[in-house]
Amino acid sequence: LQADLAARQYQGSSGGGVVTVVTNGESLPLSIKIDPAILKDGDVEALEDLIITALREAVEKGKKEATTEMQKLTAGLGLPGM
Repeated sequence: LQADLAARQYQGSSGGGVVTVVTNGESLPLSIKIDPAILKDGDVEALEDLIITALREAVEKGKKEATTEMQKLTAGLGLPGM
C-alpha cells in the first residue's frame, strides 16, 4: 500500500488555475506550472502565496487519500482509533 500511495500524483491549484502544483504520495513536488500572465504584474509576494497555496492543496489531497486508504485497510481489524 505504501508504494502504491507513494506513486500516486495529486494536483493543487490556486488563483483560478494561475498556479498548478503536482506532488507525489510522499508530498514531494513533481511539477509547478505558472501562467505567464501573473509575471507581468511583478507581484512576487502574490506569486509566492499562490505557489504555497497550490502546494498545500496537493499535499492535503495526498494525506486525505492516504488516510482513507489506511482506514479501508484496517476497517476489519478492530483496532482502536481506526
